[in-house]
Amino acid sequence: MSSRLTRGIFVGHGVVTLAAAVVLMGFPAAIPATVGVSVEPEEYLLSYFLGAAELGVGLLSLAAIRLHDAAAVRLIALCFAAFHGATAILEVVYVGTQGPSAVLVANIGLRVVVTIVFVVIARRRAA
Repeated sequence: MSSRLTRGIFVGHGVVTLAAAVVLMGFPAAIPATVGVSVEPEEYLLSYFLGAAELGVGLLSLAAIRLHDAAAVRLIALCFAAFHGATAILEVVYVGTQGPSAVLVANIGLRVVVTIVFVVIARRRAA
């Protein structure tokens, strides 16, 4: 994977993740509603926490494009792979207990792809 492509992946990931952070913090019920989960105002704190985590991940993704230390980029890519892989597994657990939705199934597929992409980045940077 070329350095240019790797940087593009980190930028795209950063932008999408920051957008999710803004939505979670500004409209805390919006993203859960896409999969049929109702979040009441007294439960917004969970969306705020997730939004704050997404903010940190998004900024780290954008910062990664400036790094020249292959070990640092590898570590970041592995952490992102773990984040997206764990989320995919938890979404599968949720689907198993609550039933499937088209949005969740699509999101699981996307997270699996993103996990694989970050594992590939980490492996290429290690070589």
